[in-house]
Amino acid sequence: MKDLSWFNKIVYGGNILVAILSLVGYFLPFLAPKLFPLLSVFTLILPMFLIINLVFLFYWLVQMKRQIWLSVMILILGITFITKFYKFSGRNEIVTKEEFTLMSYNVRLFNLFDWIPGVDVSSKIKEFVDLHDPDVLCFQEFSKNTNLRFKQYPYKFITSHGNKIKTGQAIYSKYRIIDKGEINLPSSNNNVVFADILKGQDTIRVYSIHLQSISISPDIHEKIDEAKSKMIINRIAKAFKEQQVQSELVRSHMNDVSIPKIICGDMNNSAFSYVYRNIKGDLNDAFVEAGKGFGKSYDFSYYPMRIDYVFVDKRIYVKSFETFDKFKNSDHFPLITRLEIKKEEEK
Repeated sequence: MKDLSWFNKIVYGGNILVAILSLVGYFLPFLAPKLFPLLSVFTLILPMFLIINLVFLFYWLVQMKRQIWLSVMILILGITFITKFYKFSGRNEIVTKEEFTLMSYNVRLFNLFDWIPGVDVSSKIKEFVDLHDPDVLCFQEFSKNTNLRFKQYPYKFITSHGNKIKTGQAIYSKYRIIDKGEINLPSSNNNVVFADILKGQDTIRVYSIHLQSISISPDIHEKIDEAKSKMIINRIAKAFKEQQVQSELVRSHMNDVSIPKIICGDMNNSAFSYVYRNIKGDLNDAFVEAGKGFGKSYDFSYYPMRIDYVFVDKRIYVKSFETFDKFKNSDHFPLITRLEIKKEEEK
């Protein structure tokens, strides 16, 4: 550092601090939120540190300084984290008769309480579903209060929970559902539902999940002082602890299933979390396999939050994946993926 100016020494000091924080973030998916609840909140902002490391890299590159290697090393070590945050190229393979499409969408009760004013949201959502016509359709925060009818789906499984405000999940399918059920989550109106779907000679289990909410408003224009910041952080930490228990229940349930599995829905957590790692297990993240861009699934100002996912069994090939982040009729965006069960010689 002797050949650095006083300003560059300060910059490099900041570079070292960010590098250390990034390394800490790399270990967080392996640390249970129950043991480190406040530290687990850090997973939400880990992508910001990856971006800052990239800024440092370009800063040293322009000056041709050897300090560049610190950021290079951090970014190489975090390459799997980067691909979960941003994909430079996607995948969109030709349509075949063997494939099927799946849509996952948290519909926020079809705008039951007019969060989006002056818009017939439920009709717009139905039009969107009819336009894309997925073979399997999974709704989170589903409400029976709407008069929507999806007649193209002869098979369905719908659940509802709550007292005054009933919220639930729905799985619609063009293929026969031969079994179905629910994983009740303790002390929560959130739940997990599943359906065994018969496609040709293959049976696939589809899980639709909705884990504990972290209760962050998408509108961040309100003033946040120190007391409110602490309250929000503690609320998120508490939610992450509850999500850990919920994710372990889901993982235990999935471990008893031998047929190919698809897990989709609103996990209310980032792709850098213990909960993500626990539920995903050895499945493939459809966005990482075939998505493009940030994959932003939650309408949060100024930050591309991806908290909705589709995980697929390794026996299922992801042909394309898309997040429709221009379709703003909920606080979440719909996800659509094209899938194909691999032939025996490909498995």
